[in-house]
Amino acid sequence: MRLRFQFLIVLAITIVFALKLNAQTCSGSLGAPVINETFGAGSTYGVGLPLDPAITNLQYFADGCGGEDGQYTLLTAMGTSCKGGTWQSIPQDHTHDKYGYMMIINATLDPSLFFTYKVDGSKLCPNTTYQFAAWIMNILRPLPQTAGYSRPNITFTIEKVDGTVLKMYNTKDILESEVSTWVQYGTFFTSPSDGSDIVVKMVNNGAGGNGNDLALDDITFSACGPMIQTGFGAIGNIDEKKSCVNDNLNYTLVAQQTGYIDPTYKWQENKNDGIGWVDIPNETSLSLDVNIPNAAAGKYQYRIGILNKASVGAEQCRIYSDPLTITVYPPPDVMVSSNTSACMGQPVQLSSTGGDSYLWTGPNNFISTENSPVVTYNGSPANDGVYTLKVTRNNCPFFTSTTVKVYETATVEPLSNVTICEGNTTQLTVTGINIAHYKWSPAEGLDHDDIANPVASPSATTDYTVTVSNDGCADIKPIASVTVTVLKKPAADAGKPVKMFEGQTCRLGGTSGGDKVQFYWTPANYLDNPTSLTPTTSSPNDITYTLHVVSTENCGESTSSVFVRVYKLLTIVNSFSPNGDGINDYWYIKNIDNYPKADISVFTRYGQRVFQNIGYSKPWDGTFNGSTLPAGTYYYIIDVKDDNIPKQSGWIFIVR
Repeated sequence: MRLRFQFLIVLAITIVFALKLNAQTCSGSLGAPVINETFGAGSTYGVGLPLDPAITNLQYFADGCGGEDGQYTLLTAMGTSCKGGTWQSIPQDHTHDKYGYMMIINATLDPSLFFTYKVDGSKLCPNTTYQFAAWIMNILRPLPQTAGYSRPNITFTIEKVDGTVLKMYNTKDILESEVSTWVQYGTFFTSPSDGSDIVVKMVNNGAGGNGNDLALDDITFSACGPMIQTGFGAIGNIDEKKSCVNDNLNYTLVAQQTGYIDPTYKWQENKNDGIGWVDIPNETSLSLDVNIPNAAAGKYQYRIGILNKASVGAEQCRIYSDPLTITVYPPPDVMVSSNTSACMGQPVQLSSTGGDSYLWTGPNNFISTENSPVVTYNGSPANDGVYTLKVTRNNCPFFTSTTVKVYETATVEPLSNVTICEGNTTQLTVTGINIAHYKWSPAEGLDHDDIANPVASPSATTDYTVTVSNDGCADIKPIASVTVTVLKKPAADAGKPVKMFEGQTCRLGGTSGGDKVQFYWTPANYLDNPTSLTPTTSSPNDITYTLHVVSTENCGESTSSVFVRVYKLLTIVNSFSPNGDGINDYWYIKNIDNYPKADISVFTRYGQRVFQNIGYSKPWDGTFNGSTLPAGTYYYIIDVKDDNIPKQSGWIFIVR
């Protein structure tokens, strides 16, 4: 297993080295980037906002795993489960900004242009070598199920706005790796002498569907010049100095370059305060004296910019060294117990964190280099006093102290149990001697968990314990317990509405809750047992029943009602004689008035509607549009508009 791991590490290093050789990136120093696309940063881990549509023609999708084919997203990190675990886990973007974003691309099914940026020619130095580069990662993992999948294959193109190609470079297939690995790809080209605008593009030549998915970050377009070497006092010795806050800093920075003849120099400073790089006035030689009295904590960076004599006046042509850094460390964030205590007869525990090394001194010639030593004098007044601590971090010392006090142990009296109704409160009170601190558990349901007499309002029966102590007896904590029994208030639920037909019976579905309760229904009409939670009703008409649940311990009453809908059966007359003799002149439908939304229609044998009405407040008299219909058979459809009763249809005969 170990040999396989070592082989994979060697394989990953070999792949990265081979890819680096394949890329055409600058081996000298770079100028300030004309393009510096880092995709920005957020205020927390997550998904970023979409890019300007002019930059990419892919579809934005706010997803933690890059979406589907032809979509992209911006992420601060990518987890282990994307695409069923076939994609890499990427802990952060390449820029290493806090909450910095990277572009995750799920490639289109066909080759696609996924990055475009127009560069203003006035910002370019004419006839100058520029590097167009990006950090790219094949995010597909090398697994058996991904064997044969497509790989990203990127073409970098630099062209004029009219489409004239100035330079083209192809990465070839970008290989997958065992672990997430960023590799920089790029190419050089010489800027136009006429100052014309240019357009840089990246095209993915691979096919999507299975594979060809990538992460992208830190796209730059910078002038490439000779190598600039720098150092503190001597070239190339170190690139960072470390110091402590309030130190007086004095350094001489030096630089050298080969390649430019009779150039001009300009030193810059970056205090990492959000302003960025600024010129240092009058510092135009190959050396810089840095003097910072009583240095504040932070990071101070310096670099030298070099401009070839032929380009004097064109600041866009200046190239810059890698920065020299002075890191001034703040005092260590030391955590020390400001007052340490112990019980009589027990050892004293000191505690501190935040340093690289520690030195404690105290009474009775106490000395220790541990961060949290134990004073082994078996807690007595002789251990009282001030203990001094020297903490060192990043070679920066810090002094603090803590006071030790030895105490007698605390005692506590037993507590009596309490019973309350749900929603009520009770005050708990604990007594004892030598008590300085109280801690109740659980804290839920208490107005305070650190006093002697908290008010308790638990929602359910709860066993409370209180632990007491004083400032010096952390290890001896007497405990007292009390049970607060909470009687649940009555809760009534009469159940769902009931529907039945006239002449039937139906069982009510009541339920009750609460402790020590009794229940009954009102009214008792048509119920077989009004004191049952589920009585049977035989009501002939609509009725509302109310369930009463009453506490037998004075904890209140709860009620809930249920409506019983009793459907009346329709009796439909199938003949009538509308001849005006006052006998059987109308078509009567018994109980239809119980269904005011009923849709009633009558048709001839040929399907012509001769009567239609919503509700049946006025019975039909056998006419149509004011005219008498001939004797014969007609057909009706009655829809009472209730899902519990199907449509009814049949025939009626008009007798003349």
